Amino acid sequence: MSGAGVTLAGLSGEVHRFSHAAMATVFEIVCEHPDPQYARQAAWAAFDLTSRLEQELSRFIENSDISRINALAPGQTALVSRWTMECLQLARQAWTETSGAFDISLGSGLQTLDLDPQRLTVRANAGGVRIDLGGIGKGYAVDRMAEVLQEWDIHQALIHGGYSSVLALKAPPGCEGWPLTMSVREEASSTPFALIHARQRALSASGTRKGEHIIDPRTGQPVRSRPAAWASADVTALTEFCRKAGGLGGAAVNESPAAVAEVFSTAFLILEPEEIAACCGKYPGLEAWIQEDGPGGKPSIRHFPARQLVL
Repeated sequence: MSGAGVTLAGLSGEVHRFSHAAMATVFEIVCEHPDPQYARQAAWAAFDLTSRLEQELSRFIENSDISRINALAPGQTALVSRWTMECLQLARQAWTETSGAFDISLGSGLQTLDLDPQRLTVRANAGGVRIDLGGIGKGYAVDRMAEVLQEWDIHQALIHGGYSSVLALKAPPGCEGWPLTMSVREEASSTPFALIHARQRALSASGTRKGEHIIDPRTGQPVRSRPAAWASADVTALTEFCRKAGGLGGAAVNESPAAVAEVFSTAFLILEPEEIAACCGKYPGLEAWIQEDGPGGKPSIRHFPARQLVL
């Protein structure tokens, strides 16, 4: 398998680690707190929220919000949760920001859905719209988990969903930040190309398995996508994105840096390099890495702002 990875490189000092399976992946919380039992209770409060989110956001659950939206006939309306509405608002903004390269409907008509954030309703103006939050849901869950931990007064923590959606809060004691490596995963190895000491930072990795093809939702045709892409930004760098997403329907969207980073890493598999550079220029502090073929077929990592690494 080839693809993208973000991995916790190792820590000095004592931290607590808790994991939970949901959304077809494993979520993990790594945190510092003097009372291990208290930290465990806080982590499971966050995991409980993740399980409840899955019940609303998964298209594989029969009566989820997303399944009910996908079943709407033209003119019909569905009442949804605040969580679902925020994901849809963020996804609509992502569709705009990436010129359609990020599309949770895969070209089936996201723009034909009327969102009413005040009433929490979604109205279908056309049939056949099929929504899949796979490119944003894990990041959104990580963001909401972080809110739960902070409500429990746990601020030194790292949260991830399968290491593809990562949110680093305040750094652990004695550390500049949470040590995270980004790597290219080949069939028998994982080659790191960058080490980031992350604090108050979101990261996301997207990749394809060997032989997979990505569909460009703008054309409906397979594209020769790059095998891996990464996005990272300080949490404050993506505040404007969430503000604009809220403006679409007149209701605020909670800050969701991990969800927005996931949006960009997914889109960066498809967008041309000049389009990626434009996204990074639009949101100062947003960084991108994409995997390309280097000399002799070796993986080459291109970084925006411009820098290239041959592994």
